[in-house]
Amino acid sequence: MTEVGIDAVEIWTGKLKLDLPGTFAPEKGDDPKKYTKGLGLNNSSFPDVYEDIVTMGANAAKGLMDRKGLEPSDIGRIDVATESAFDHSKPVSTYIAGCLEQVYDGDFTHANKGERKFACLAGTQAIDDAYNWIRAGRHRDRAALVITTDTALYARGDPGEATQGAGAVAMLIDEDPSLVALSTEQGYGSKDETDFLKPNQQFPSVDGKRSVQVYLARMREALEDYESVTDDISLDDFAYAPFHTPFPGMVRKAALLAYRHVIRDTGYEAELADEIGRQPREDDFADREAYEAAISDYMDELKTTEQYQTWYDTAVEPTLGLSREVGNWYTSSVHIARVSALRDALTRDRSFVGETLLVASYGSGAQAEIHAETIREGWRAEVEGLDIDDQLAARYDLAWEEYEDVHDVHEYDMDVEREIEEFTQPESEFVFTGWGRMNERKYEYVE
Repeated sequence: MTEVGIDAVEIWTGKLKLDLPGTFAPEKGDDPKKYTKGLGLNNSSFPDVYEDIVTMGANAAKGLMDRKGLEPSDIGRIDVATESAFDHSKPVSTYIAGCLEQVYDGDFTHANKGERKFACLAGTQAIDDAYNWIRAGRHRDRAALVITTDTALYARGDPGEATQGAGAVAMLIDEDPSLVALSTEQGYGSKDETDFLKPNQQFPSVDGKRSVQVYLARMREALEDYESVTDDISLDDFAYAPFHTPFPGMVRKAALLAYRHVIRDTGYEAELADEIGRQPREDDFADREAYEAAISDYMDELKTTEQYQTWYDTAVEPTLGLSREVGNWYTSSVHIARVSALRDALTRDRSFVGETLLVASYGSGAQAEIHAETIREGWRAEVEGLDIDDQLAARYDLAWEEYEDVHDVHEYDMDVEREIEEFTQPESEFVFTGWGRMNERKYEYVE
């Protein structure tokens, strides 16, 4: 059976940045370590005044198509995953296709276009859709273009404000992929939750403490479900474990939970028994409350062990590199975690072909998905082709007052009385140019 997976990837970051310890923390009167150590973030990325989810997605897609030498006739499906959509009817994929048709010969009239929504999980679901479309033989030898794009803004003064970010990832899903092949097995954990939602509003309503609990619960369920179709899994099976990363501090919690679950009844647990004892078993306790208290104490000790810290530093910490510099990209977050892992493998000059990633996606509302991805022979060339380092280095560093202006510009309901000039000069990219007669957004390509 021919493998299907991610053949290529491209990233586009918002062209502005906010220095969290240097600019945000002093304005808030906070210790910078609250952000660098607590949240695990150094900078947040923002779109310039001429950027939005369409321009970022279209620019990522064009970069991918140019690097792979693709034309519209090569693409049979365009799916956009976002939770920042500005239209309740017209999908962002049609806007992006319209942008791309400005610069390529031919068009995408033959391509199926859609928009996926399930908070931050939607990008992984769009990949699943493309995978199934190809496996069903309905693709006519064409590839699918999956684009994740978001501007993750919070209301000013909201506790989540420091985690903001903006950017897009474009991924080509095809047979015989160059980057990673997707496993047929998946695990899910899903439940009706109200941890994070946007009921007809741009900025999220968030129950912060509950959101962490829901994230961890759905991840545990997805891991258990994944094990039910793959038999037991071992730490030795996976080179890296990219998680959904709203901020790196959240991943520290999820990774610890996953580690405890996977080592249960294994030699890894036995090796730790002399140091911190065996994991508590629920049958040994009179009630659930006592058991959960014992588990909490065990995990507090587990995270200090050399065994756990070595695994975390090897399999998880390298996946957080990009997130630390760009903040939360919502639907893109797990996909930049994957790229961070691949970049780490490249830096270490790993013999990586055939090794496996355990990818853990999550979306509030709430659902988690876990699946495996196997590294393919063309991975090195694909990762070397990325220019994300140059993009990060070129971002404009916002002063506090400039950040306030940018936030106002991208707030849908804000009527900005004075014109905010662009901070960077667009070059060889799509830009937002204003509104049309039906209040649609308009775009053009700037050479």
